[in-house]
Amino acid sequence: MQVKTFANHFVSSPNSRLKLLSQSLTSCSKTFLISTTLQWHSSLLPSRLCVFAPKDHRKRFITTCISSSQEFASENDISDTSVSLSEEKEEEKAVEVKTEGLADQSIWNQIKEIMKFTGPATGLWICGPLMSLIDTAVIGQGSSLELAALGPGTVLCDNMSYIFMFLSIATSNLVATSLTKQDKNEVQHQISVLLFVGLACGFSMLIFTKFFGMQALFAFTGSKNVHILPAANKYVQIRGLAWPAVLTGWVAQSASLGMKDSWGPLKALVVASAVNGIGDIVLCRFLGYGIAGAAWATMASQVIAAYMMIINLNQKGYNAFAISIPLPNELLAIFELAAPVFVMMMSKVAFFTLLTYFATSMGTITLAAHQVMIQTLMMCTVWGEPLAQTAQSFMPEFLYGMNRNLAKARMLLKSLVIIGAILGVLLAIVGTSVPWLFPNIFTPDKVIVQEMHKVLVAYFVALIVTPAILSLEGTLLAGRDLKFISFSMSGCFSLGALALLLVSGKGSGLPGCWYVLVGFQWTRFFLAFQRLLSPTSILYSENASKHQLEKLKAA
Repeated sequence: MQVKTFANHFVSSPNSRLKLLSQSLTSCSKTFLISTTLQWHSSLLPSRLCVFAPKDHRKRFITTCISSSQEFASENDISDTSVSLSEEKEEEKAVEVKTEGLADQSIWNQIKEIMKFTGPATGLWICGPLMSLIDTAVIGQGSSLELAALGPGTVLCDNMSYIFMFLSIATSNLVATSLTKQDKNEVQHQISVLLFVGLACGFSMLIFTKFFGMQALFAFTGSKNVHILPAANKYVQIRGLAWPAVLTGWVAQSASLGMKDSWGPLKALVVASAVNGIGDIVLCRFLGYGIAGAAWATMASQVIAAYMMIINLNQKGYNAFAISIPLPNELLAIFELAAPVFVMMMSKVAFFTLLTYFATSMGTITLAAHQVMIQTLMMCTVWGEPLAQTAQSFMPEFLYGMNRNLAKARMLLKSLVIIGAILGVLLAIVGTSVPWLFPNIFTPDKVIVQEMHKVLVAYFVALIVTPAILSLEGTLLAGRDLKFISFSMSGCFSLGALALLLVSGKGSGLPGCWYVLVGFQWTRFFLAFQRLLSPTSILYSENASKHQLEKLKAA
């Protein structure tokens, strides 16, 4: 049609047509020459070298070449272009079918599809706490002092890492939202910017650990537990070397999850967990390095995991070795998303850190018992994290994508909550049975085992609701109801901190602290549940969703 239109337009001026045709052929021949030259040069460049070009120039160049061939070439000349365009349309249809697959299914089939994604994703979340749990089990068999030292050590290494969970959430959220626009260049740019942010945060934490690690540990343990500081500091300093790898690995992992791929990252973390387990046994049990050996094994496994995550992302056609320094407006956009998430994660981390702080003040035996129970709880809790990741990966297409449908978003949430309720019951039963029936896995000390058994009821009640909480909070994050989730979590922390002060002052011991944890978990559940069921929530209010959609388009 474009050929006929331009033929009719220039029918009175054959010279003009010939002149324009000559210019078009010249332009296309130059384009071919430039393209061939660039391909020849690119074959000589290193595969990991990334050269950035302005997006606007690239778009103008491609548009000019396509318009020339479409307007003046004959039908035979444009056959290749037609084939490529038809292939692109078929690819777009395939993408649309893939995104619509979950939406068009019944609730039980939808649950099956969710399980296919969350099954491998569960392994991702298990591997991190599993590494700390392996450290706890191996060290506990050798020394009660080093077992107690793992308490503040893992707080500074593992709990502090959750402060940077905003990187993981921001990456999966931004990548999933960009994929709804089917813009690969935008996805690559988001990944490159977030990799730079992760690397910068990683080196900042490495420097902090190197120069202020001992002071942070002393402030946490207090003067009553000075005897555990040397062991704890040794553990923290070794594991601190892996901070840059940990945070860049998180970005690569979250980008893959935002693309709805959970198998690739799982393979990386299975290898890392195997390295950590074998390293712990060899270095701690056979070579006698103790807590330092556990730290080296965990650090090496984290570096291996990060490298494999990056390789997996490269295999998807993205360059995970390319980093891009963000512009001020890009930093602002990341900050608007990350700041409320940071407040949410800080509140959660601060509460669990405060819980361990009060346990530390109760003596070495109580701290050792708390260390075993809190690591076991974290190990069970992460089984619910894939539900939050599922919400962040699949919800955006129903809330903001081309197939926007709030009814299907509500149906997806219903599926997630059902799975969360079933999973919560199973985790509470299995998770409570392990320290109850098999405490010798962690320590042979009978006094520590008695302290562990005192908190079993609180442990069960806190764990049973956790997967459902994560389903609800993941939906709030996917809908970018960030102001509410940050305020609600900071409110839960404030009330929890006040309750811990009151319980500690009355001498309720470790069980009292754990019942405060029960209140913290159930308060999170009721607040998120009430928010999502309200008429003004992101799942029911068309106006609220449209406002969020307009903000995304503006960004």
